Amino acid sequence: VQLQASGGGLVQAGGSLRLSCTFSGRAFSGYGMAWFRQVPGKEREFVSGIIWSGAATSYADSVKGRFTISRDNNLNSVNLQMNSLKPEDTAVYYCAASRRRPTLVLLSRSDYDHWGQGTQVTVSS
Repeated sequence: VQLQASGGGLVQAGGSLRLSCTFSGRAFSGYGMAWFRQVPGKEREFVSGIIWSGAATSYADSVKGRFTISRDNNLNSVNLQMNSLKPEDTAVYYCAASRRRPTLVLLSRSDYDHWGQGTQVTVSS
């Protein structure tokens, strides 16, 4: 499995960004997907996840109401629409894939077997 994340950048507080992650190598619909983020000196934290069908999603409290995760099983991609961005959203964002429990949103980074390379999101105040 290969994951390629894109869409990061520099944005002012209150702005929006859309992250995308393309999946290749296996049948995409067999995997639950998620976005995590990490800042230097801190552990990688769960941001949002989505089950194989897209019928269920989950969000960290810190992004609920501002971020929206979606997936397109025809295009083998998962997206994260980030609105009302705050300086504290600044981090490297990683997409991740897991086939352990594709009907559940898994919240722990240890549940994910495949990771993208990360894309930097910087929100200026």
